[in-house]
Amino acid sequence: MPRVRLTKLEATGNDFLVFVDLAGEHAPTPEEVRSLCNRAIGVGADGLIRILPGHDGAELAMELTNADGGRAEMSGNGMRCLAALALREGLVSGLHFRVATDAGIRTVEWSGAEAPEVRVDMGSVTFDPAEIPLTVDSAFGLTAEVDGFTYEGDAAGIGNPHLVLFVDDPLAVPVERHGARLEHDSRFPHRVNVEFVHVESPDLIRMRVWERGVGETRSCGTGACAAVAAAHRRGLVGELVKVEVPGGTLVVELKGEGDGTIWLGGPVSFVGDVEVTIGEATA
Repeated sequence: MPRVRLTKLEATGNDFLVFVDLAGEHAPTPEEVRSLCNRAIGVGADGLIRILPGHDGAELAMELTNADGGRAEMSGNGMRCLAALALREGLVSGLHFRVATDAGIRTVEWSGAEAPEVRVDMGSVTFDPAEIPLTVDSAFGLTAEVDGFTYEGDAAGIGNPHLVLFVDDPLAVPVERHGARLEHDSRFPHRVNVEFVHVESPDLIRMRVWERGVGETRSCGTGACAAVAAAHRRGLVGELVKVEVPGGTLVVELKGEGDGTIWLGGPVSFVGDVEVTIGEATA
């Protein structure tokens, strides 16, 4: 069986196992991903990322699998971890490059510093129910009840679906219990990531997140972008916002009105390398 070097990286506490497979020889099975990401019997991570050859003008491509073994369209923090490893391995050069994802091609830029501060152009956030996808007519002012609690917020899509709920204190929310229920809200046919958000000021929000297929994580890049976009639409924040999550601080910048893009930035750290066995691709 082939041996593969995995690199574990974390971006504000959102951790990923990333490996380079430009020859496309090492496609992990869902069972292998679940085992590797298991924090008790495996290496432990929120997901596994395979770096593949780019296409359609992108230098690289990202294949992301969540800790439960299911494919995910996009992760902002995962993309930033991929970028840091690609830079370390010399797969790209310069301060800008592009990566193809299941949610489309994304542009990455980095500071050039030894400890990389990596920013990703996450594309535009949509509130169109068909694009999120969402089975009701409007993404705005949605309510949800769990265990006698009533939440209110908006749905958004940024390559993957999000439900942004505005709360008085994210620390007081029983995220593990309520997030697990809300992930399977019947209005979201592909399940949903759930953000519990409090707006502190026009340039600061605090957030906890339940990621579908993973559970509560210390950070979520797409969730931070969705939260800022939803808060901005409500007139609660400006165009440059810090998002404090349990794992640290992300910076989200809205550029342009309407279909303008949204940028996600923050630190990335290397945790370590490990060599493991991953099954050979059958395709």
